[in-house]
Formats: sequence, structure tokens, C-alpha cells
Amino acid sequence: MANCKNCSAPIPADTIVCSYCGTRNDTDLSGIHEYTEVAPEKERICPRCEKAMKTIDLKIGGTFLIERCEKCMGMFFDAGELEALIKATVKNVGHVNHKKLKELYALQRHDEYGISYIKCPVCETVMNRVNFGQRSGVIIDRCPDHGLWLDGGELRHLLEWVKAGGQMYNDQREAMKRKMDAREDIKVRRATTVHGGGGFDTYGSTLRHSDPDLFTMVGRVIRWLVR
Repeated sequence: MANCKNCSAPIPADTIVCSYCGTRNDTDLSGIHEYTEVAPEKERICPRCEKAMKTIDLKIGGTFLIERCEKCMGMFFDAGELEALIKATVKNVGHVNHKKLKELYALQRHDEYGISYIKCPVCETVMNRVNFGQRSGVIIDRCPDHGLWLDGGELRHLLEWVKAGGQMYNDQREAMKRKMDAREDIKVRRATTVHGGGGFDTYGSTLRHSDPDLFTMVGRVIRWLVR
């Protein structure tokens, strides 16, 4: 658990605001990555505070620039940057800690903004609200063309989710779903082929479209008997 930089009181995992002194804390990047402020190529406005954001370089694999608001501590990542940050920060996750994941899923993040829709800092289009990783519990704001926004405290929650094996568990579930869908598709195609007059019969013999079915053969026998 992090501690407030002002009064040293413990800060719960669901917020960056100290409940004792009200100070906003930089818990998302503190102790994660060293960073430096750089001159922005183009000014981007915070979708929460409507103030110019700072451009910082996390220096991951070279230059790694993101935008951050110094007031609300929210961050904007260009497409693919958040995934790259998580990959560089969390390593050697060998198992799924279901107990920790259950605690994270049960945790109701302190959301001071409520359910709200904000605009992309690049194109000013209203962004979509998406649950990152489907089950992380962090609702990110995503622009399909330019990137995504994380409110203050959400990066810390995401990293804890990944460390507990949340991403691994989600990937396993998705792989299993794709496997089951593929099996079901094979069953459907086989059934369609057999009932359509092709494929194989119960004993593996080839069924040809020209072969008469059972009802046709019985009809022929009946007609022959009544002649």
C-alpha cells in the first residue's frame, strides 16, 4: 500500500487522494519508472481538467512519450503504449493468483467522476468506455484512432491485476473460447456435409451425391412389388 507524500497516511488501492489530508498523490508512476519532462510536439488538453498536459518521457526502450495532467494525474497513451508499458513493467508472471484477483474484482474503485464520457485529447471525439482486459475492473476511455485515457490511480490498479495473473487468466479464457468455437465450427461443417449428400457415412464409406437415400430405395422396392 502506498503512503501519502504529504502526511504519510496509507492510501487505499482504489484512489490516489489521501483521505486524511486530501492530497493527490502520484502513485501511478512513483517507484515504477523514472521519467523526465520534455517539450511537447503539440499541446494536448486534459479531458478532465481542460488544462494543458505535460509530456513526459518514460525512457522505455528508448524514447517513450506519454501525456499527463499534473492536476488530476490522468494519463493519455497513444495506441499500443499502455500495453508496452505493462509488458516492460510486469515480468515473470508464472501463475494466476485467484485470491488476489478476487480481491481486485471485489474492490470498488473510488470514481470521483462517476459515469461520464470524455473527449480524446487529439481529435476531441467522445471516447468509448471499455473494461481493459474484459475483467480488470478498470474502465478506460478509448479513442479508436489515437489511444486511451487512464484516470489517476487506474494504472496502479491495472499493474496489480497483471501481476496477479489477470492478463494471463484472460488470455487462457480467450484461447479456450477460440478452441471451443473452432471445434463447434468443425462439427457444424461435418453435419452440413453429411446431410447435404457428401462426406462420410457412419462406417467411413464415401457418400456421393448420386447415391440414392434410404427412402428412395424403399420406394423403388414397393413399386416393384405392386407391379
